[in-house]
Amino acid sequence: METIAAVAEIAEAQLIRSVLEGNGIQADIPNERTAEIAPPYLWASGGIVVQVAEADVAAAKAILASTSQGAAEAIDREQNESDA
Repeated sequence: METIAAVAEIAEAQLIRSVLEGNGIQADIPNERTAEIAPPYLWASGGIVVQVAEADVAAAKAILASTSQGAAEAIDREQNESDA
């Protein structure tokens, strides 16, 4: 397994896993229970990580890049609509 994301919040890690699994990529949060119970222990070691199989790394990164770009565009549209 290879780490493709390190985040500060367990909810964000779970969202990333959900997006990847929704696109057919098995993802894992190795220290999920620790992150839910005692997140400071993981922050000290670089955050809460999301991992995928080595064969899925490129596809997973592409999905996350596409998803984050789409989210940023949606936020921009919403802000523009509220400013109008």
